[in-house]
Amino acid sequence: MPARLRRLRAAAREAAPALLGFAAVRVIGVAVLFYWGHRRGRPAAERMATLWDAQLYTEVAAAGYDHGLPSPGAGAHTRDAYSTLAFFPLYPALIRLVRAVTPLGFPSAALLIAWIASLAAAWGIFAVAAWCHGRRTGVLAAVVWGVLPHAVVESLAYTEALFTALAAWSLYAVLTRRWIWAGALCSLAGLTRPTAVALVAAVVVAAVAASVRARGRRAAPGPAEASRPAEGWWRPCLGAAIAPLGWLGFIAWVGARVDRWDGYLAVQRLWHSRFDGGVSTARQLWQTCLHPASAPLTTVVVALVLCAGAFLCALTVAQRQPLPLVVYGVGLLVIAVGDSAFFAVRARFLLPAFPLLLPLAAGLARVRSGGVRLTLLSTAAALSALYGAYLVFVGSHAP
Repeated sequence: MPARLRRLRAAAREAAPALLGFAAVRVIGVAVLFYWGHRRGRPAAERMATLWDAQLYTEVAAAGYDHGLPSPGAGAHTRDAYSTLAFFPLYPALIRLVRAVTPLGFPSAALLIAWIASLAAAWGIFAVAAWCHGRRTGVLAAVVWGVLPHAVVESLAYTEALFTALAAWSLYAVLTRRWIWAGALCSLAGLTRPTAVALVAAVVVAAVAASVRARGRRAAPGPAEASRPAEGWWRPCLGAAIAPLGWLGFIAWVGARVDRWDGYLAVQRLWHSRFDGGVSTARQLWQTCLHPASAPLTTVVVALVLCAGAFLCALTVAQRQPLPLVVYGVGLLVIAVGDSAFFAVRARFLLPAFPLLLPLAAGLARVRSGGVRLTLLSTAAALSALYGAYLVFVGSHAP
C-alpha cells in the first residue's frame, strides 16, 4: 500500500469519532426536517434543495449568470430586482459537474455536494482543533459545529458547508506549514463566498509572519535554528500570492460583466448589503433589547448568536489562539456585525467561524463526566433540530 494512502487511512481512523458524532447530530436534524415536512405535506428534501438561496444556486448552475444589472424599473421586491452575480461560482460549477456525471437533477446534485462538504468541514474542524488542543477537543469541536442554532444550513443546498471545509483545511495547511496547499485552498474558498476575504487575510498575515521569521533565522541563526532544516521564505510568499486569486478573479469578472469597476459592489447593493461598520446591527440589537416580547423568534436568536460570537471572539484572543485562527474568526465576526444586509442572515454568516468554537470545545473537553457532556450535546442537538425545522418550514426570512 502506498505511504500516502496509509497516512490517509490513519488520519481517517483518527477523525472517525468526530465524523460519526457530527453525522449523528446532523441525522437528528434532518430526521426532524423530514418528520415536520411529512406532517405538513411538504417534502423536506425538495425544501432543503430549493429554499431561498439554494434555488438561486441551482438556477445559476442550470442557466448561468445574469448578463447585467437589473433595469431601473424592476419591481423592488421581485426576482427581477436582484442579480445572480452576487453568488460566487464554485458551488454552481460543482452542481453542473455532478449533474453531468450522474443521473441526479440539479437540486439533488446541490444537496449531495452540501452533505459531502459538511463532512469534509467537520473533518477539517477536527484537524485544526486537534492540532491546537488535542484529539478530544477536536472531536467536540466538530460535534458542537453540528449543533449550533443555525446548523440546519449545513444540511441545506447552501455554500456554508463547502466554504467551511475549504477554510478549515486551508487553515490546517497554514498551521502545518503547507503553504502552497494553504494558498490553493484559500483561492478555491475565494470562489465560494465573498466572506473569503477574512480567510485571505488570515493566510496572508500568517505567511508574511512565517516569511519574516524564515529570513530572520537565515540572517542570524541561533543554535536551535541551526540544528533544524531551513524553511524557505519563498513558499509562504507564494502561498500568500495564490490565496486571493479566486476572490479577486471573480470580483474582476463581475466588474467586466456589468462594465463597471465597482460592479460587484453594485450587485451587493441590490441585495441591501453594504458595510456600515455595525450601525444597522447595533440599531437592531437595541430595538430587540427594548422590545424583546414583540421581536420575532429568529431576531432574538440571531441577537443571542451575535452576542455569543463576540464573547467567544474575546476568549479566542485572550487565550492566544494561533494567529491565523484569530484573524479569520475576528474577520468573519466583523463582516457579520458590520454588514447591513438582512438581520436574519447574520448568524448564518458566522457558521464558518469555527475557530470561535475552540474555547467552548476545550471547556467541554475539561468536563470530567462523559455523561454531562453527552447530556449537554444531546440537548443542544434536539434544540438545534427543532429550531432548524422552524427556520425551514415556518420562518419568513432566509436562515
